[in-house]
Amino acid sequence: MEASPELQLQTRVNDRELDSHIDTSVNQQWRFLKLKHYKWWLRVILYVVCLLVGQSAATLLGRLYYDKGGNSKWMATFVQSAGFPILLPVLCCFSNGSRSTNKTDPKISTLVCLYVAFGLLLTGDNMMYSYGLLYLPLSTYSLLCATQLAFNAFFSFFLNSQKFTPFIFNSLVLLTISATLLAVNADSENTSGVSKGNYVIGFLCTLGASATYSLYLSLLQLSFEKVIKKETFSVVMDMQIYSSFVATCGCVVGLFASGEWKGLSKEMNEYKEGRVSYLMTLIWTAVTWQISSVGLLGLVFEVSSLFSNVISTLSLPVIPILAVIFFHDKMNGLKAIAMLLAIWGFLSYIYQHYLDDYKSKTMANKSKANEVSGSGSVIEMC
Repeated sequence: MEASPELQLQTRVNDRELDSHIDTSVNQQWRFLKLKHYKWWLRVILYVVCLLVGQSAATLLGRLYYDKGGNSKWMATFVQSAGFPILLPVLCCFSNGSRSTNKTDPKISTLVCLYVAFGLLLTGDNMMYSYGLLYLPLSTYSLLCATQLAFNAFFSFFLNSQKFTPFIFNSLVLLTISATLLAVNADSENTSGVSKGNYVIGFLCTLGASATYSLYLSLLQLSFEKVIKKETFSVVMDMQIYSSFVATCGCVVGLFASGEWKGLSKEMNEYKEGRVSYLMTLIWTAVTWQISSVGLLGLVFEVSSLFSNVISTLSLPVIPILAVIFFHDKMNGLKAIAMLLAIWGFLSYIYQHYLDDYKSKTMANKSKANEVSGSGSVIEMC
């Protein structure tokens, strides 16, 4: 029996309203995903800026400390973690209303073990870098520090299931060559006063520090994914603050146990720029290292440990440019080539992320089309 014209008209109206409602719902969901995607890129850019600016400034201030008369290894290690209190207000702001307890949260004892382990790992890593810089020429030291990319690729492959594409491999090669050129170009320090035994210690300490730092980044990413299992900024801040607290305590113990604390007053009085400049150098070194660490941890959390290491290596050609501006260092052709290679490597890595992003968008578009097609089929069946 054929339906009346009024019933057919009403059915068509209901079908159009249902179709319009489904399209609106799908479009709203799609706009939400795009907004979330843009926010992710903004966070990554913010972390990159924090890492590059913080690491570059901290490195320049560390050079200023040694150039003007500083000589305490434990003090240089101490300031790399002692600035964590400045992050407490930020932690409070991001913690308000964002902390929730559920069954998947790790136990307090598990988190404490993580913070203590990472804090002690940082203390040892920073101290090994200090010994390497003390006993090695700057060129050798820089060359060995560049090996952290290779170490990180190794640890990321086994611990984080990092996939290597031609663009990522190209990026790693270019950035390593860039760092190597800078190391070869760097002015070698006079090592005539360094014994062969101390030179070997410095060599092994720097190599061990590069490996330890790469292991630290890979373990951080693994902890975020497998243990903490949260996607909030407060998680990054917790890791930075509590690990830095443990590292600072370790440095204080080392400072008093080694007896270096007895010479700090003399060091301050004999500092070439004066006592106030001495204190300000140490304070701002501590602040900039914290900014750098937040950027580093944020990139590990949002992307991967390998990406954070690539961005960290990108600062190597940035530092010579800043040294030209603030310390009147010479910029020669080799430094310019190193900088261009580093930028090329960085863009290669970013392009790989662009391809991954394009692939995810394509899959999302197909999913949206299938959703709309499926909705249309349901309407026809009705």
